[in-house]
Amino acid sequence: MSFEFYRKLPTPQEIKNMYPVPEAIAKKKEENDKEIRKVFTGESDKFILIIGPCSADNEEALLDYTNRLKDIQEKVKDKIIIIPRVYTNKPRTTGKGYKGMLHQPDPEKAPDLLQGLITIRHLFLKIMENTGFPIADEMLYPENHRYFSDILSYVAVGARSVEDQQHRLTTSGIDIPVGMKNPTSGDLSIMLNSIEAAQAGHSFLYRGWDVETSGNDIAHAILRGAVNQYGQCIPNYHYEDLIQLYDMYIKKGFANPAVVVDTNHSNSNKQYLEQIRIAKEIMHNRKHSPELKSFVKGLMVESYIEDGAQKVGEGIYGKSITDPCIGWDKTVELINIVYGYL
Repeated sequence: MSFEFYRKLPTPQEIKNMYPVPEAIAKKKEENDKEIRKVFTGESDKFILIIGPCSADNEEALLDYTNRLKDIQEKVKDKIIIIPRVYTNKPRTTGKGYKGMLHQPDPEKAPDLLQGLITIRHLFLKIMENTGFPIADEMLYPENHRYFSDILSYVAVGARSVEDQQHRLTTSGIDIPVGMKNPTSGDLSIMLNSIEAAQAGHSFLYRGWDVETSGNDIAHAILRGAVNQYGQCIPNYHYEDLIQLYDMYIKKGFANPAVVVDTNHSNSNKQYLEQIRIAKEIMHNRKHSPELKSFVKGLMVESYIEDGAQKVGEGIYGKSITDPCIGWDKTVELINIVYGYL
């Protein structure tokens, strides 16, 4: 085989022991998790905003960004729960390019996965210590989830991962909300199958163990748009799309019907500035439909300090090095618009 086994990494428990969650942070996470769960079960009518950069790349900028969010959260806390996107893994369709903080804790240096695990855990804990926020990340690698299972409050399964059996089964053993994105093809039945699998219990092989799970009753849908056979983007955030998904959801009989709508990616045709307009349309439709008001639990927004994106090495503070994001002023505008509709 052409594998070169470079070094054996510490187990998740070893990493957790090296960088434990302080008692005060653990207590705050428990409070956050209970509040978020109530949104997905319908016990709370608060709205979720999962918001932040396309990928976490710089600790200083991330801490700055989340501290700014903290000030806004205080103003909208009666209606909105903000969950910062701190996405530390970046899926690469061709395998090329920046793969995220796990691989490269410094985007301009060589990959170092052990340092990546340590850097991520340190960053998560620092954000929680500074702000008290819950944290969202993408579960790109199911076997890595346990390195951060005592910290994360929301997990997303991406459009290229949602068909994977291991992602579905791992989700069935996670006790926080997990959003399953529709695949890039836009086939809603694939996403619904993944939710059905995630909400059920399973026995399977995980990290060398024979494990059994009880199912995740708050696994739910994320609509992120689709791409047709010609490479053209097809949005799926419009009223008709949401109602159709609601009807399919109810017919399936899933626990806790819920959808989060991604305002970027194929929903915006990667025209990141469209996110404000898209958010406004979703909130308008939600306000005028009792079904959608109970079904659409939140938005997923790509936002950072500076508008747009840059290449690795350009060194512009607070600007995405992957997909373009709306900058800070537009972020404030979007949050205020959402708040005004609630």
